[in-house]
Amino acid sequence: MSLSTTERKFHRKIGARCFNATWDYLEKKGRTGAGDRQMLHLVHASSYHWSLIGTPRENAIADWQVSRVYAALKEAPLALEFARSCLTLCEESGLDDLLCTAYEAMARAFVAGRDGKSARRYVARARGALDTATVDDEARAVFLGQIRETERMIRAR
Repeated sequence: MSLSTTERKFHRKIGARCFNATWDYLEKKGRTGAGDRQMLHLVHASSYHWSLIGTPRENAIADWQVSRVYAALKEAPLALEFARSCLTLCEESGLDDLLCTAYEAMARAFVAGRDGKSARRYVARARGALDTATVDDEARAVFLGQIRETERMIRAR
């Protein structure tokens, strides 16, 4: 599908807005069932808009966020499906700087599925990938925070 510059700008703008709004819901304490549904709508809307205009990088990030939402909702099979898609996109597209977050998504999906052994294996891969990733200090801090949060989830399970 060929999109005009105006259409591309529209999809980028809406995709980014939905992505950011999804984060607001993910970080919200005491989310209600209605909030969970809204978060789910937002994350899929974001993913849809990015699928129309995004590169493999944006599509991997979209799949990562969808996986994270499903993990938060304790929907392990769907969390794992989108985490695997994120990981595949990273591997096939040479997105080595995002491998740590793809592995973290796998670990988080396994936590949601109560598979501690697999979660520990993938969180170790996430740390290893972050150690070798070429990312700036800000991205490194964000990725490390996500890995640490997932490690806490593994211990709490």
